[in-house]
Amino acid sequence: MRMKEGLIFEKTVSGRRGYTLPALDVPEVSAQELIPQRYLREREHQLPEMSEGEVVRHYTRLSTQNFGVDLGFYPLGSCTMKYNPKINEDLANLPGFLHLHPLQPESLSQGALRLMYELAEMLGEIAGMNRVTLQPAAGAHGELAGLLMMRAYHEKQGNPRKHVLIPDSAHGTNPASAVIAGYSVQAIRSNKSGLVDLEDLKRHVNEDCAGFMLTNPNTLGLFERDILQIQKILHEAGGLLYLDGANLNAFLDLCRPGDMGFDVVHFNLHKTFTVPHGGGGPGAGALGVGERLVPFLPVPTVERDGERFYFDYDHPDSIGRLHGFYGNFGNLVRAYSYVRRMGAPGLEEVSRNAILNANYVRKRLEGFYPIPYNRPCMHEVVLSAKRFRNKGVHAWDIAKRLIDFGIHPPTVNFPLVVDEAIMIEPTETESKETLDHFCDAMIAIAKEIEENPEKVKGAPLTTAISRLDETKAVKDLDVRWNPLS
Repeated sequence: MRMKEGLIFEKTVSGRRGYTLPALDVPEVSAQELIPQRYLREREHQLPEMSEGEVVRHYTRLSTQNFGVDLGFYPLGSCTMKYNPKINEDLANLPGFLHLHPLQPESLSQGALRLMYELAEMLGEIAGMNRVTLQPAAGAHGELAGLLMMRAYHEKQGNPRKHVLIPDSAHGTNPASAVIAGYSVQAIRSNKSGLVDLEDLKRHVNEDCAGFMLTNPNTLGLFERDILQIQKILHEAGGLLYLDGANLNAFLDLCRPGDMGFDVVHFNLHKTFTVPHGGGGPGAGALGVGERLVPFLPVPTVERDGERFYFDYDHPDSIGRLHGFYGNFGNLVRAYSYVRRMGAPGLEEVSRNAILNANYVRKRLEGFYPIPYNRPCMHEVVLSAKRFRNKGVHAWDIAKRLIDFGIHPPTVNFPLVVDEAIMIEPTETESKETLDHFCDAMIAIAKEIEENPEKVKGAPLTTAISRLDETKAVKDLDVRWNPLS
């Protein structure tokens, strides 16, 4: 049953109580006698007044109006959140980890330091990078760290350079990070195959180019097959190659960025390595670097001396500290748990299944939705809703209609190089039955658009609230604790 749930303050009934304190068995003393006047409130508190049952029902109903990966298919995939094994939560909540204090002495934090050291080693091996820092608090934070290290490296060479190259299919955080790091941005065109246009790249690479930020596989789900030629073009001009690791789920233990010539790669631990994420964090944007960038790593680094682990601040060329302490530690525990449980064979299976599932979806839907770059893809496939525009239906309408089938809306209108884009990333954990349910829903919606487009344009039809003014909902928040005050 779906119904609109009012605010808890709208349900209040004066005098109703959810909990009653026992009678005093000590002499009563007024708050004024115990607390200085300046700390006392000037007016009565305004808490809602409800019975326990009413409170439980209110919050239980609210909880059913949310949608998450534990409830149904989430075609945003690792881009936002793939399935997170619950054992990761159990381990992150072990008392020895949960009650750690960030100012605890190194001698009392050896287990945590060892975990961070070993996680960095494992990520370095996975990506083929010399060193890894776990400090960045999110993927974009990792991007900024990588670019600041890139700048520090070029300054050490005597020329900080002026601009960073970014493909026209890049994630929006890439140009933002480059600008914050002090660079101007130049876009590199995609060619007819949806890959980096090498001739356009050559026209932009020169002695002012600090580096190239590339996502591989790219946001069309396609592997940049000219990657070795791309790294050669960059390196011969003295530039560096940066990998946006948002799509790393596609080639765990199949190939390594370091072997492709990347100098920097950030890991979205809150994506590929099953750390819960959404609603703004917390994330974890670990960053791996090749040998030439090691001197510029953020401090402190975690080092090992025999069986002892310690923080090392002695890095004179470091870009400095990036985080209040040393990263979002609970997330590091979750990622560590995931990598240790999976092992190399398990990680390889993750990527193979993610690729298989994306291509299964591609083949089932290719007769119903245009696929601009329709060839074997990696872990995601990008459809287009352009053909439905003459019916007044857009990609976001299809995404909204999927909610009525119990499916979370996918990413739409991205990447920008595809008109009316619908990006599907099923990930490795979904069964054939789930994928078939999704594909059946997409096919049913395509038929609905032909027969009754208004139905799709009015979706969702089964939720407590249908269409919102999305801009107003995001930018004009009303988060007062008491709307009646």
